[in-house]
Amino acid sequence: MTDSSSRHAPLGFNAFVAIMAALMGLNALAIDIMLPGLPSIGAAFLLDDPNRAQTVIVAYMTGFAVGQLAIGLLADRFGRKPILMVGLAAYTVAAIGCIFAPSFELLLLARMVQGVASSAPRVISTAIVRDCYSGRQMAQVISLIMMVFMAVPVVAPSIGQLVLFIAPWQAVFGVLALYSIVMWWICARFLPETLAPQNRREIRLPAVADAFRSVLTSRLTMGYTLAAGTFMGALFGFITSAQQILGDVMGLGVWFPLVFALIAGSIALSSFANAWLVERWGMRFLSHGAVLAFIVLSTLLVLTADIITVVPFLVVVSMSMFMVGMTFSNFNALAMEQQGHVAESVRPFVYD
Repeated sequence: MTDSSSRHAPLGFNAFVAIMAALMGLNALAIDIMLPGLPSIGAAFLLDDPNRAQTVIVAYMTGFAVGQLAIGLLADRFGRKPILMVGLAAYTVAAIGCIFAPSFELLLLARMVQGVASSAPRVISTAIVRDCYSGRQMAQVISLIMMVFMAVPVVAPSIGQLVLFIAPWQAVFGVLALYSIVMWWICARFLPETLAPQNRREIRLPAVADAFRSVLTSRLTMGYTLAAGTFMGALFGFITSAQQILGDVMGLGVWFPLVFALIAGSIALSSFANAWLVERWGMRFLSHGAVLAFIVLSTLLVLTADIITVVPFLVVVSMSMFMVGMTFSNFNALAMEQQGHVAESVRPFVYD
């Protein structure tokens, strides 16, 4: 074990899964807790186009995408834990900045910074799992993490709605700041460093180029990465427009958080099912079958867009999200499986 890990008692398996899921939850919470508050934000900043309020989510996702380009390199150079702690601190500062943003443009800037910061817990939690597990066991661990993690989008809109019942929209960002502060303390106190000092890499352009070349020239890695990105795009396309589609177009109004929770729950259910089935049927069979089913369901939505009513729409969308959840853990594990030499494979200790 590393010096960092020797200062803390090793985590048990359940605690490991819980902390990794909670770190990933920072990202999901920052997106979904905002959905009920978008109309209030639009009204507060006197936005002419109500669609502009959605850019609060788009700005966050843009920062999140950009941040991932550097976080992996920094975590390989300086270790998982230091970069994680900096990311959590920056997330907190950005959330506070959102509370006091005097203009919509500065709010978007703070949200983009928050997105960049949130890439640290998201990328590093995945790297920590990769440090400790491989193969189907890694897929199973990721599935369990995703099962807990997916509880966040189930409850996040309801949390946001409850906050809005008793406080202005700025309080939603206060919840995000508090969550990140708690996670900072938990990680500082209990999370060990999983990257041994001898496995840390200097940030050298030739080495970086070799790593990128390994990833970009691997047909399996790139194929599953692009596939995972496609399904992530489908998911966030729905999330970004969910408040308008469900709340306004479908006329659900105050029932929006509950209905959104049911749809998000289908993703959590699929992650649980995947954790149970992956050892029996394998990652490829499950994920490839889910892709085919998703194509069929999406085509059905397109063909019936002008006539479909609320209940059938919600059923088909929930089934589609179930298939999306079935792909995430498997595609991520399949993509990383080919890059063990880049990720330094399994570390000196594994959680029991």
